[in-house]
Amino acid sequence: MKKREQVKRKDNLIFFPGLDKRLADKGLESLEKKKFNEAIPLLEEARELDHDNDSILVGLVVAYFEAGSFKKAKVLANELLLRGVGDYFQMVDLYLTVLIQLHEYQEIVSTIEALKEEKEIPPEKHDHFLTILQFSQRMADNHPSLVEEPTPEVQALHLFTDKSLNEQMLLIAGLAEKNIRPFVEEIVDYLKADTGHPFLKTMLLTLLKEQEIDREIVVKKFALEETVNPILLPEVRVQPRIIEVKALLADQLESTNPGLYENTLGMIEQTFFISYPFELEPKAATSWAAAFHLLAHEYMGMDQEISRMAIKYDADTQEIIQAKEQIQVIEKISYPNI
Repeated sequence: MKKREQVKRKDNLIFFPGLDKRLADKGLESLEKKKFNEAIPLLEEARELDHDNDSILVGLVVAYFEAGSFKKAKVLANELLLRGVGDYFQMVDLYLTVLIQLHEYQEIVSTIEALKEEKEIPPEKHDHFLTILQFSQRMADNHPSLVEEPTPEVQALHLFTDKSLNEQMLLIAGLAEKNIRPFVEEIVDYLKADTGHPFLKTMLLTLLKEQEIDREIVVKKFALEETVNPILLPEVRVQPRIIEVKALLADQLESTNPGLYENTLGMIEQTFFISYPFELEPKAATSWAAAFHLLAHEYMGMDQEISRMAIKYDADTQEIIQAKEQIQVIEKISYPNI
């Protein structure tokens, strides 16, 4: 006869058998899908019911780290090291990574020195730990203030605020050297909102791509909506259409009117930066090249017949008009003072 699973209690509450496993499975599944803020409460509940499950404990450390809760990650990782949970040197690596995020370089030095004294470092990991030790010694000696001022716990970006465009741009630009995973859910909400500045949305998408955020995300701009995966997107300045349009204009202008060509390049880059990741209508690069050329002439006070421009680029007249209207709409969008 199968032995009945023991009923678990906490604060006089009775939990259904297997609840800890279900919570652990869901938490680890969320962790695998990189939904770190979703994984944390599930794994914390599972830990309350099963204190000795290595997978739950290690998964929770990873979730804390990826969500930017470095202090919690440090406390739990240190506890697991003392208890000998999981692969010892994998836990040491994770613990040291957390300490680096907290700028606790002296603690890193002490930890590695202790391992060296106890002669516990395996030969294949000797160079790895020596590199971390030397780096941390330099940081502790040359930047003592970093040791005293650890990285604060995660705060919200507050993207949906009344801050000026410049203030928001500087805030987002400051994330380039940071782990943005703690802010991913807020960024995702901003990208899929009907509101939100298209310039900032491009900046945020670029950050997600650079930090290899691998998930499907809804992006809304200009009443358009598209689901994209950041790591699969082309970089802004090497979008296939922008390369093709620049090449077409180079053939017509680069040698005959280099000044006009340079001015037109700026217009192209702004337009495609704002519209990223969407490929606006019309599809033909020839129509876009003709439209940019036509507008550049107009801005310089030079008249140019659209029919002649259509012949020059072998483009459809109506498509040139459509592309020109799209460019002018985008140009009305305010830009930050970079």
